[in-house]
Amino acid sequence: MTYLPGLSQPAPPTTVVWNSAMTAYNFGPGHPMAPERMDLTARLAVSLGLFDLGHVTVAAPEVASDAELESVHSPEFVAAVHRVSEDPARPDEARGLGTDDDPAFAGMHEAAARLAGGSLLAAMAILDGTALHAVNFGGGLHHAARERASGFCIYNDSALAIQKLLDGGVPRVAYIDIDAHHGDGTQSIFWDDPRVLTISIHESGLTLFPGTGFANEIGGPAAEGTAVNVALPSGTGDAGWLRAFHAVVPQLIGAFEPAVIVSQHGCDSHRHDPLAHLQISVDGQREAASAIGNLATRHCEGRWIATGGGGYSVTDVVPRSWSHLIAIASGRPVPLRTEVPEEWRAYVLAKFGRDAPRLMGDDVELWWRSWEVGFDPNDAVDRTVMATRKAVFPLHGLDPWFD
Repeated sequence: MTYLPGLSQPAPPTTVVWNSAMTAYNFGPGHPMAPERMDLTARLAVSLGLFDLGHVTVAAPEVASDAELESVHSPEFVAAVHRVSEDPARPDEARGLGTDDDPAFAGMHEAAARLAGGSLLAAMAILDGTALHAVNFGGGLHHAARERASGFCIYNDSALAIQKLLDGGVPRVAYIDIDAHHGDGTQSIFWDDPRVLTISIHESGLTLFPGTGFANEIGGPAAEGTAVNVALPSGTGDAGWLRAFHAVVPQLIGAFEPAVIVSQHGCDSHRHDPLAHLQISVDGQREAASAIGNLATRHCEGRWIATGGGGYSVTDVVPRSWSHLIAIASGRPVPLRTEVPEEWRAYVLAKFGRDAPRLMGDDVELWWRSWEVGFDPNDAVDRTVMATRKAVFPLHGLDPWFD
């Protein structure tokens, strides 16, 4: 089955970063960050016909150079990754290399730097005008900080893309992170840079790694208000999650006026994900991706880089969620009631011994209350949203009660 909808509106030139070499980012058997997530996503996108669209270019990433990596990481950290990559028997746990979360493996530097190179490729495509939208579903490694690997992340590709855009003359970049986990590494790298707005909507650090990302984290002295955090209660579902998104993100994007949006689409917010406790559907994740794309159209003349991120339901969730992301970025969204191609389902059954979902969505009814209907102090999600709005809205000239 091939899905090639005949829509009348012009489709944006879109670059999708993909090559099977990206699956070398492999922490070993049993690790949640299974490289099959990427392979299955690419196979599903192919089966849906998304790579056959005439305006979509599929590009293989190069390994990022040390100089490129050092635009956001320290030279000492990059050198440490090299050393551990060459001799995994000698970890550097002080820098997060060789831990349970980030086990050392031979070739780790090249594998991580290739994913980083994918987001740099995306940034260059935006800068040189060959693409209006770019997707690196193998990226989104948002826990990596300047001096340290963390949470399955070695190099922070999203931060590298943002820095590349800034160095290329882009005046302001907005980063929107909808992973279940706080985008702490990206936030920390741009903590004191007023040109970068980082917004993270995630499960509260009270119940989930990395234990950060609260409303009072608003940026450094030179950039107050440019770090934005919505720490949602464990168990939040589509209605609360989308209410929170629409109560915070569009208002701040409008006030900040970015020239490019970079987004992180970790799909570990899904109700079936084994590592987090949110209750989001593929339908909700697709809705958020569409909303982010619309914000790029409204405020950035369409310029948008989308990355992957977390997501550990390898066969049932990740490939569908990221295929929707590719489809939305390419301007050819796949309806939720579309049947998952049988050839792809057969591959999953043969390789993993399990039945894959039959539909591209979870067949839920999406509904959420607009913030304009009023703040409910008895609702935990509303209290979280109001805490964020009070912390940062005034710093952008917005009223936390009425804007």
